[in-house]
Amino acid sequence: MIRRHETAIGNYLARRVGRQAAEDVLGDVWVAAYESRATYDRSYPGARPWLYGVALNRLRRHWRSEPAEEPTPDLTRVAHDWDPWPAVDARVDVQAPLRRALARLKPEEREVLGLVAWEDLTVAEAGRVLDIPAGTARRLLHQARKALREAPEVAALLQVPTT
Repeated sequence: MIRRHETAIGNYLARRVGRQAAEDVLGDVWVAAYESRATYDRSYPGARPWLYGVALNRLRRHWRSEPAEEPTPDLTRVAHDWDPWPAVDARVDVQAPLRRALARLKPEEREVLGLVAWEDLTVAEAGRVLDIPAGTARRLLHQARKALREAPEVAALLQVPTT
């Protein structure tokens, strides 16, 4: 099972916490999956959605355990001739408008969209991961797609008039 799903689950984690932290969380996922294997519903043909659910729970635990962000460092110690704008400009890319539109989605809409679009799960499988009915997952996916289609930033990227 690990060999079959390690890459998909590892990539899912890496997209959410970065490659380095994902390795640690992935280890926790396998331990948690092994410990809770008795709870797996064998009426489902594949374990992949169940493993995504375990991974999501481990991600939530990881996020709760992270220390609060450091306050902004004292910039008075930075050399006076240092210009931060080239570094800022280098970070801005064409994906920024899409990221802003995604950030405005409700968290549950974003999760369903990500599981279906990035993780290649069916809507029903995404519902299993999030422990919600398939109909609710379908509604959330529809709402997310509609919100993205109607987002001015996305319409400007696609050069499509908004409704």
